[in-house]
Amino acid sequence: MEAQSITIALEDTSAGYEATPDRVRLSVLASFTSEVQEFLRGESKEIDTAQLDVAVIKGSYGIYAPAIPTEYEIFNVLREMAAGFTLKAIDPKRWSIVDRWQRRSKNSKEIAVRIESPALSRPIRISADTDFVADDSKVWLEVERYVRGELQDLGGSTKPNAHLRLPDGQTLYVATDRDTVRKEKENLVFQFVTLRIKAKMNLLTGELKHARLIEFVDYRPEAEEDLTTLRTRAAIAWKDVPNASDWVDTLRGGESD
Repeated sequence: MEAQSITIALEDTSAGYEATPDRVRLSVLASFTSEVQEFLRGESKEIDTAQLDVAVIKGSYGIYAPAIPTEYEIFNVLREMAAGFTLKAIDPKRWSIVDRWQRRSKNSKEIAVRIESPALSRPIRISADTDFVADDSKVWLEVERYVRGELQDLGGSTKPNAHLRLPDGQTLYVATDRDTVRKEKENLVFQFVTLRIKAKMNLLTGELKHARLIEFVDYRPEAEEDLTTLRTRAAIAWKDVPNASDWVDTLRGGESD
């Protein structure tokens, strides 16, 4: 089985000095090492990083894996990255790391990540100047979800939709139709509601998009509160009863087993 080396190096001068094996901030060392492990493993965990021997090398702070089988999917990912910015072969786990490195670089131009291998036609550099994007079909999945929030608007003359303010403060726009809106006899605007929806969900962030309403769910939080109150009262009333089933049997005139 043919194998080739992979070097993933951090270029970082944000601390006022160049990160090298001789000097690097501990937090940077820990996070970058963890990210390299995740990137090498990928979604399928094809590389067992727990058993992988590596070397820490200069330039600036590099992690060198000397022998990765070239039949592994990671080389398809790297070849695609070396060829352009649109990534169709990358899995969600590896994309989450590439996206993190890219965002970090755009926040600070003093940070970049360089990936090299003899199997590649040229080195890969993730920096403030790169714009890698993943194929949506690998990152977004069709799901069915229950979502709860404050209904801020419902209706629309041409494209009816619901505006749902979520607990995190963001607004989810949910497409619907006039028949579904007409069925709701109660005015739910500015009330907290639960919706059953179909949507596309980002596997990395949990973000929802292209949401469509299936139904309004009859959810009454006061029912949960009533049940909690009953449980509390029962716990107080029965606190001096050592065995509830024996006590019930005695009331019924029977004997416990």
